[in-house]
Amino acid sequence: MADLSAHETIRQTYDPIHDIGSIIYLSPETFARAAEWGWSNPFSFYFAGRGGMLGDVAPSVVAATFGWFNPTVVDNMFPEGTAVAGARGAAERMWEAHALWGRDHFNDVDLARFVEVADKLVDGAEGSGLPLFVAWRDMPRADDVPARAAQLFQTLREWRGAVHVVATTAAGLSPRDAILTNEGEGQAKFFGWTEPFPDVSADKGKHDEAEDITDRLCAAQVEALLSPAERADFVAGVTAARSALD
Repeated sequence: MADLSAHETIRQTYDPIHDIGSIIYLSPETFARAAEWGWSNPFSFYFAGRGGMLGDVAPSVVAATFGWFNPTVVDNMFPEGTAVAGARGAAERMWEAHALWGRDHFNDVDLARFVEVADKLVDGAEGSGLPLFVAWRDMPRADDVPARAAQLFQTLREWRGAVHVVATTAAGLSPRDAILTNEGEGQAKFFGWTEPFPDVSADKGKHDEAEDITDRLCAAQVEALLSPAERADFVAGVTAARSALD
C-alpha cells in the first residue's frame, strides 16, 4: 500500500469518508443532542450548524456553497435553525456534536496516525473557491483523537464536496442537473427539487467530466502534501474507521 498513488488514495477513501460524514450528520445521537440544545427540528440544526460555519450570512450564500439543495429549502431551514442560537452558535454546537459523536464511536479505533496525516492534508489543502471547507477547517479541533478524528472526517467530506461543486459548475451542470445526471430523480426530490424534471440524458458525460475534475483537483493536493507512506496511513485510518461502524 506504500506505493499508492494520489489518485488511488482519493478513489479508495471518497466513499467511506462520505459515508462517515453522513452517518454523523444523521445519527440518532446528533439528533438527540440537537433536541437537547433547542433544535426541535434536527434538519434545521443540520442547515444551521453546517452552513453557520460561514457566519451570519444570507440563506442564498449557504445555498450557493452547499450546491445541491433547492434554494427554497435552504431559505426555510437555515433561518429556522439560526433562530435558536444564531449562525455561530449553531456552528459551534455542530462542531461539538461531532466531537461527542467521535468519542461515542471511535474510542476503540486506533486513529492517532490518521489524525496526524489528516491534519496535514486539511491544513495544507488549497482553499481558494472553497469557502465552506475553509470555514470548517478554521474551527478549533478537539485535543483527543476520537473527537478530532470525527471532526476531520467531516471536514474532509466538506473538502471534496466543495471541490465537486466547483467541478460540476465547470462541467456546465446546475445543482439540480448534477443530481439528475448522477443519482436520478429520486435523489433530486430528496434535495427539494420538484417535477417536471428535464431530460438530461444528453448531459450524462458532463457528470463523468465533473467526477474526473474533482478527482484530479483533490489528487493534486494529496500528491503535493502527502508522501506515499502517509497516503497508506491515511487510507488505513479511513478504512478502520468505516469498518468500525458496520
